[in-house]
Amino acid sequence: MAEPANRRSFLKKAAVAGGGALVGAAGLNQIAPRIWREPLAFETNRSYWARSQPPMNAPLTSDISADVAVVGGGFTGLSAAYYIRSIFPNKRVVALEAAGCGNGASGRNGAMVLTMTADRYMSFSSDPAIDKRIYDLTAENVRTLSKLSAATGIDCELRTNGALQVLASSEDIKAAKAYVEHARSLGMPVEFWDKRQLVDAIGTEVYEAGFFDPSAGHVHPMKLVHVFKAAAENAGAEIYENTAIASIERGREHLLHTTSGRTIRAGALVLATNAFSPRLGFFRNSILPVHEYVAATSPLSEQQLAEIGWRRRIPFNDTRTEVFYLGLTEDNRIHIGGGGPSYLFNGGLSEAGETSAHFAQLHRELTRIYPKLSDVAFEVGWDGLVDWSLDESPAVGCMGKYQNIFYGIGYSGHGVNLTSIFGRIIAELVAGREESWKGFPFLNASLDYIPNEPFRWLGAQAGLAWYRLTES
Repeated sequence: MAEPANRRSFLKKAAVAGGGALVGAAGLNQIAPRIWREPLAFETNRSYWARSQPPMNAPLTSDISADVAVVGGGFTGLSAAYYIRSIFPNKRVVALEAAGCGNGASGRNGAMVLTMTADRYMSFSSDPAIDKRIYDLTAENVRTLSKLSAATGIDCELRTNGALQVLASSEDIKAAKAYVEHARSLGMPVEFWDKRQLVDAIGTEVYEAGFFDPSAGHVHPMKLVHVFKAAAENAGAEIYENTAIASIERGREHLLHTTSGRTIRAGALVLATNAFSPRLGFFRNSILPVHEYVAATSPLSEQQLAEIGWRRRIPFNDTRTEVFYLGLTEDNRIHIGGGGPSYLFNGGLSEAGETSAHFAQLHRELTRIYPKLSDVAFEVGWDGLVDWSLDESPAVGCMGKYQNIFYGIGYSGHGVNLTSIFGRIIAELVAGREESWKGFPFLNASLDYIPNEPFRWLGAQAGLAWYRLTES
């Protein structure tokens, strides 16, 4: 049976196209990073979630020394700071955020809290026992998030009533049935839902069946950022915002230089920069910084919700190549994201004309799913950069001559849950406790090679062209 089209096949095709262009141009590929330097620029988060951004800390105003410097104030960075201080209460841990905490993907995403890693979601590897361990790890972390939210006294609106993947084709339905049968034999509590169950839960009749994971859920992403910021500070970490790192000198002791001329000396460095990592010279050939788009309506009335029949408030995404994902906020807004992603040359920023076309696509999809909402406009729309690896596999580990650079990367759309797991793993690695994580495939994983510009742009555009043809 042919594999259904999906983002993984898009990324692979993009890499093949870009790699094909490299023939006879290897020299340009080598010098490209010096010709085209990625911009050190950060767009302000204007999402619906950003309205709940926690109060901002002051920037760094003097040179300092620390035991651990964490670059990035999103889920990965804040959770790493929290867990490192929990293990080492006497170490000085500083987190440095270029804008405000949650300004990046952590505060702009589609709010689904999913189990598994993206490469193993509804797809067994050659080692199902490891897949089961990853499921258990990610399911347990959802419960950990709930406990941490309660401990900080910050309600991040984490609702663990499950999540659905609605199935777009007969091939998807067949594959989902087989997956559920195997998964349940391993003790994973996932379910196959027929059309009647879908209609009862989410109202729409455009899908024939679905895959239900009761361990997943929905969250307010920026309020979860607030949870981790509070937890990190309560544990004794220092957080400086509006403190962008311009360059890093690696060594036994790292020197981090800010754009304002300050210097941070640190024995250990945590890279929690995700899609922005190439801008600092890291992971340029491991991830593709892809723009994803999300929009939210004004609050719907109880009558409108009753008319569309979204009774169980379960978030859902589909299995199309251009994946769409939807959820309901606590104040009854529908947010929808996904559709056609964008890759801009050299990791550039989005332009207004391009984003408006994506929001129009999101509205068409919302109307297709819920025709009664055709007159409901979006109140706000936004985009954000996601760090995609070619096969959607993530990596967490340590690197460098002195093994004192720690990182989490390549979340590929599963970051809301996985980031804080990687933050915990990073803390364990800083403590030299690698042994308990050695069986997991993401530990110190080597991600597939992605060429430099202009070949990555050529490959991405070729992949996107193919991508859209499969959906037409």
